[in-house]
Amino acid sequence: MKKTFYITTTIPYVNAEPHIGFALEVVQADVIARYKRIDHEVFFNTGADEHGQKICEEARKSGEDVQAYVDRYADSVRKLKETLNLSYDNFIRTTSPEHKKAAKELWRLCDKNKDIYKKKYKGLYCVGCERFLATRDLVDGKCLIHPQLEPKVVEEENYFFKLSNYTEKITDYLKRENIIVPPHRLKEAQQFVEQGLEDFSISREKEKLPWGVPVPDDDSQVMYVWFDALTNYISTLGWPEDKEEKYKTFWENGEKLQMAGKDQIRFQSIMWPAMLMSAQLPTPDQIFYHGFINSGGQRMSKSLGNVISPSDLVEKYGVDATRYFLLRHIHPIDDTDVTWERLDEWYEANLVNGLGNLVARVMKMSESYLDSPVNISEPKPIPNVNKHIEHFEFNRALDDIWFHIKETDELIQEQEPFKLIKTNKVSAKKQVKYYVNDLNRIAVQLESFLPETSEKIKTAIKENKMPESLFPRKD
Repeated sequence: MKKTFYITTTIPYVNAEPHIGFALEVVQADVIARYKRIDHEVFFNTGADEHGQKICEEARKSGEDVQAYVDRYADSVRKLKETLNLSYDNFIRTTSPEHKKAAKELWRLCDKNKDIYKKKYKGLYCVGCERFLATRDLVDGKCLIHPQLEPKVVEEENYFFKLSNYTEKITDYLKRENIIVPPHRLKEAQQFVEQGLEDFSISREKEKLPWGVPVPDDDSQVMYVWFDALTNYISTLGWPEDKEEKYKTFWENGEKLQMAGKDQIRFQSIMWPAMLMSAQLPTPDQIFYHGFINSGGQRMSKSLGNVISPSDLVEKYGVDATRYFLLRHIHPIDDTDVTWERLDEWYEANLVNGLGNLVARVMKMSESYLDSPVNISEPKPIPNVNKHIEHFEFNRALDDIWFHIKETDELIQEQEPFKLIKTNKVSAKKQVKYYVNDLNRIAVQLESFLPETSEKIKTAIKENKMPESLFPRKD
């Protein structure tokens, strides 16, 4: 039997159209899911986070019913499957009855373990983060992540989770080998623990926040968005009712990987594992954190209004070109600045004049010089590409593939089969067969990264026919 592998992205907040920051995360996850399917049974999850104060406020401003509002934006996230050619297995919505049931059950299990209590609280609340802020979260009285939003003083009676009970267990959890990638994000998580874990609010008064999952046995309170949303990682597997099938296969017995942005460390690496520990459920095996995509030196965000839409990229460059940009030219873990000018340069140099030109060149010779399709031999992996995928080094994997593309192009220039065909047809045909086999090797390595392009190259080889331009030149 194949080993099982579970991978999940975070689920974006549906108060605007998705931007390329989330597109980066979900495309990275898609590469890993496709790669793992070679020798694993895989479950790939993504979805939409549909509760919280921001959503409630934005829906009211628009004059729209809140459910209709989230339906519309959740659909825009769901459409990324087609827009970016994603292979996820489930799209979980936090407004679904199944998810709400799971969130309530997780609450009951934590409460059963006496890790939930109610108290009055007064503090600064960031609507952008949907959480109360500690002193260490402030710079000049403003939130570190949302400095453009003025934190509000909020006084309420809420339920809290006893995160302070889990200092030792979380400390041990963070000592596991490769638990967090990259290592400097692990240090950040460890520093959070060293500064002292504070209990955190897990509910809001229903009068102030009517949009959310009701707290079990207390209709006056609604679950805080984080407690609700994090539960999606197991509700998507049918938990708690489906304990013997998908949940057991992928969460209890499988390898579990979570993908997230670098601003999610506290939630993904501390709060969520502690909630699972309280409920006596298995914790994730690894969490990978990517960097931010910046524009003009500023972090790309909905609130700043400097967002580039994935659909805009696809409309201009195509699906696989967009995936290529995100995977090769956006650093996997560090912040990267993107402009339309740089996108144009990458497209022209590496896709039009690089891969696209090589495929056209080889297949034109094959179609012209050979009487039948080439008998393809089993391709050897391009050195280090698979290793780079396993280490989340998507850019380095594509660097190696493009280096190989460059080498093949140079070999054609050196051997000049288009001239040799006039004097020595046998040798020229032998060279062309070699190049076609090499194209297949490139196509196989591109399967996880650029699946549509990979398939087009393989089809061209099978039909011994030059394909239509893979990457048309832009005006």
